[in-house]
Amino acid sequence: MEILEWVAVILVLIGSIISVISAFGLIKLPDVYTRSHAATKSSTLAVMACLLGAFIYFWSHDGYVSIRLILGIIFVFITAPVAGHLICRAAYRSRVPLARNSGQDELKSILFDGDIAATTVQTIEKEKSEENQ
Repeated sequence: MEILEWVAVILVLIGSIISVISAFGLIKLPDVYTRSHAATKSSTLAVMACLLGAFIYFWSHDGYVSIRLILGIIFVFITAPVAGHLICRAAYRSRVPLARNSGQDELKSILFDGDIAATTVQTIEKEKSEENQ
């Protein structure tokens, strides 16, 4: 049983380390899209590792199977990536600009072609890029 307790401790430790890395990603990344990626992918993994570690600890130490922890793992696994996707989608449709070194924006011509506001945003972006050169 002591080995399972150590596995639980290691899972919680790994989860906390990944959570700190995720926090640094939220601070250092340049735009809402990459920050959302850091917030959803790595913190989902961190929370799931901590919850799984807690589940294994209570199961091995007390013989207690916590349905709340299992439901928490399932809930975080399902809702966090969906929430991140919806935040990015709302930001994109609200025309939040991408970071300068992002690559191509292949959706712009599909979603915003012929839209007056989109052409205004494109004009502003071109002017900014010409000023910086």
